[in-house]
Amino acid sequence: MAKIKTIIVLAFFAMGLQQSYGQTYRFTTSGLSVMHKDQKGKWGKWSDLDLVNILVALDTDKSRIVVYSEVIQLFEIIDYVPLTENETDSVYSFTCKDNNGDDCTLSIITRKKQDNRKQLYINYDNRIIVYNISNYKS
Repeated sequence: MAKIKTIIVLAFFAMGLQQSYGQTYRFTTSGLSVMHKDQKGKWGKWSDLDLVNILVALDTDKSRIVVYSEVIQLFEIIDYVPLTENETDSVYSFTCKDNNGDDCTLSIITRKKQDNRKQLYINYDNRIIVYNISNYKS
């Protein structure tokens, strides 16, 4: 796990996301959309994109991700999933437990063919939340 954590930190370093004073990465959101499963277990449609401007923090020292929405979403990182990459995406994933104890997977995806647009996906069994994110500029 330490090796995976180191790889993730170095990858963020290379992408210019590393804060010079620690291992906390900050992002701001610009949009939010949600998709739910219906009663038959089929995925519905994405909701309309809501414009939101909130802070997201990935803290590798504390192994947590915090989404500072109106109701703060705290995700304890249980496992750092190795980077997956293909022609169109780079995906950093984390197996997590949220502040209610529910299992979920968070993924930071960089869309290579979309000007390196970044998105944060929060995947539960019955719903997916996606935020459009960018590097936080203080």
